[in-house]
Amino acid sequence: MTKHPDLTTDIGGIILKNPVMTASGTFGYGQEFAELIDLNRLGAIIVKGLSLEPSKGNPPPRIVETACGMLNAIGLENVGIDAFEREKLPFLKKFSTAIIVNIYGKTVAEYAELAARIDEMDGVTGIEVNISCPNVKAGGIAFGVIPQAAREVVTEVRRKTGKPLMVKLSPNVTDITDIARSVEDAGADSVSLINTLTGMVIDIETRRSKLANITGGLSGPAIKPVALRMVWQVAKSVKIPVIGIGGIMTASDALEFLIAGASAVQVGTANFVNPRCTIEIIEGIETFLTDKKIGSVRDIIGTLRV
Repeated sequence: MTKHPDLTTDIGGIILKNPVMTASGTFGYGQEFAELIDLNRLGAIIVKGLSLEPSKGNPPPRIVETACGMLNAIGLENVGIDAFEREKLPFLKKFSTAIIVNIYGKTVAEYAELAARIDEMDGVTGIEVNISCPNVKAGGIAFGVIPQAAREVVTEVRRKTGKPLMVKLSPNVTDITDIARSVEDAGADSVSLINTLTGMVIDIETRRSKLANITGGLSGPAIKPVALRMVWQVAKSVKIPVIGIGGIMTASDALEFLIAGASAVQVGTANFVNPRCTIEIIEGIETFLTDKKIGSVRDIIGTLRV
């Protein structure tokens, strides 16, 4: 009998059964995919980003397909923390898969209050902090583009929760390693990267943006080389685990991120193309390890030859 490789991995105090997670905003609250795949097989489910109050997001049109990807300007539409706890979490607690809640706020106080609320929720394994949001008290500049602002958010969230803390980094910066080190110093247990790259698409007939918001976040295979480079840089710069995100469609894509230094990956845009992609990626990683006679997925993390 062939011995199955060990797929478990540690992302800052969360032990995952395998390194494949769903990216926030691409998998709803989990229930939307429950009839399509076995949620128990996933390493973790990261739910759609939550705010203190429900949000309708941006007006449509707010998604447009691009070459090798898509632009979205959903605007973080969500049910709000109260409805999540009341209506969404009970379903998620039925599964053995780690549940990570993504949060965002317009002020540091909002982030802190969300963390305090989630800290009391049984069934939530950890928190992912989206710092790509505009800081309304700093003229709308995103928290995640200034090391001091990123540090301040994470410091306050850390004070409010004992749950493992993952911080999702924006690629729209000069040096992402500066941001990564600042959130590590503030108490992050892991970092996930990258969030979407800012882009736009123009309709030449109307001379208007194809998105009502004008700009949106670019995701999908087009951003994978950028994401891979940033993951490699950050993995060399911090001591905490790194989670790779960006254009992961196949097991080979995921393996590239692991070799670059990621301890786990998040699959996002691919869920819209193939709802079963996460399961296929898990199976593909296992097959690769078996074929190469590698006993544990941890044995390939950070093994890039330079």
